[in-house]
Amino acid sequence: METKHSNEIFKITGNWETQSKALKQKYSQLTDSDLKFEPGKENELLSRVETRLNKKREEVINILKKNQTEKV
Repeated sequence: METKHSNEIFKITGNWETQSKALKQKYSQLTDSDLKFEPGKENELLSRVETRLNKKREEVINILKKNQTEKV
């Protein structure tokens, strides 16, 4: 499995409102502010989630990608 590091470009696909609700259920420490998404500002969203969950960028990207496939 190929892993790209923190320069990986991540795009939000699908219904973010639904996905963010699912993430909040799974990770109760996440807040609405953490999950606020503005198009083109994916990196800011990733940084907030990384900090809140205390995880590396790659882990956060994998969590979000997995969540997208479950909720689409």
